[in-house]
Amino acid sequence: MNIRTASPRARETTNAVRSTHLVFALLGLAGATWASRLPQIQERMNLDAASVGLLLLFLAAGGLVALPLAGPFVARTGPRRAVTTVAVAVGAGLGAVASGFALWPPLLLAGLFVLGTATGFWDVAVSVHAAALERRLGQTLMPRFFAGFSVGTVAGACLGALMTVLRVPVSLHIGAVGLLVAVATPAAVRHFLPRTALTSPSSPGEARGSWATAWRDPRTVLLGLVALAFALAEGAGGNWISLAVIDRHHTTPVVGTLAYAAFLTAVTLGRWLGPLIVGRLGRPGALRAAACAACLGVVLFTTGAGLWTGFAGALLWGAGAALGFPLGLSAGADDPAHAAARVGVITSIGYCGFACGPPLIGALADRTGLAHALLVIAAVMATSLVLAGAARATPRVTHREQPTPVRPRPLEHPYRGEHRADHHPRHQRQ
Repeated sequence: MNIRTASPRARETTNAVRSTHLVFALLGLAGATWASRLPQIQERMNLDAASVGLLLLFLAAGGLVALPLAGPFVARTGPRRAVTTVAVAVGAGLGAVASGFALWPPLLLAGLFVLGTATGFWDVAVSVHAAALERRLGQTLMPRFFAGFSVGTVAGACLGALMTVLRVPVSLHIGAVGLLVAVATPAAVRHFLPRTALTSPSSPGEARGSWATAWRDPRTVLLGLVALAFALAEGAGGNWISLAVIDRHHTTPVVGTLAYAAFLTAVTLGRWLGPLIVGRLGRPGALRAAACAACLGVVLFTTGAGLWTGFAGALLWGAGAALGFPLGLSAGADDPAHAAARVGVITSIGYCGFACGPPLIGALADRTGLAHALLVIAAVMATSLVLAGAARATPRVTHREQPTPVRPRPLEHPYRGEHRADHHPRHQRQ
């Protein structure tokens, strides 16, 4: 359909889908920008491995603090206002990182904490809006939105490499990206769906209070555990694949970087093709297939004898790890009245995989070796096979509407008017 002749609702939806892709990409760009210059930060500030771990801990701590609060915040303000607010905070966090690197190191730590906190709110807000678009279109879109995030991370990493080659100062690079994110994101979210399209009309205000009970909902917690398992697989791959390739195959850092790039490419493609897989297998089936792929990829990566088996394993690992987190969020947002709260809970649990998984893998690697430590991911993926059934779609009608139906036989409702129109006049003539 030509966009000029499309209905206002169709144009609104199309613009909202495009802006959501852009906002996901900007989120990925923000996260990858400072990480792409981490080697220069480490060298300039003379940091050892423990000090670098402290930097990552400040970032993770901010996210863990924010995520339990993100659900009620998004339910109260709506995704549009929430993303606008936290995008400015993300820009300020990147600005503080840039200034702290150049002027005062404690400011860098504060900037990372702000960046992690704002990113946690951003994750929930944009995921709630993406779930609303899924419901409106009746399609699985969350994996492709997360593919936009992956594209943003790849762009941020490539831009960081270019800035390093061109010897652009770290502070100038990070500060400029922070300004871009703070300005471009509020402009993009103007095309988000109106807030009235994000909640159930039959339960106004219910979303605000549902976050307190979402933690006690068994299905939501199970979906959070699924997201945690896949986040662990994705986070560990992003942090350890290049180092593991160099360690196991005694190759150069360039080859290790190529293996990491192959992993990211597989994650991006897996998310882009995710809707097709879900259309064929359903959400639980897609999660089980993804878990099997990730499990097989990790085993092939860690036990294969040759370098090419390592690359094949990285590709399979990335493709499998791609779907779990977005599909968990999509399943948690089936009911619009509770979407913000449940997405907040699932994101909070799943984020522990990103924040805590890679350091735990590193601690285990000191005892067993990195390759053997990575096999833990295969075991976690095997466990997620049991939990995948929690992603099965649930009815969107709330239980409060069912005990007091308006019609005694709803399925016959469209025909009753016709029967009365046909028979009532004849009955009068008799």
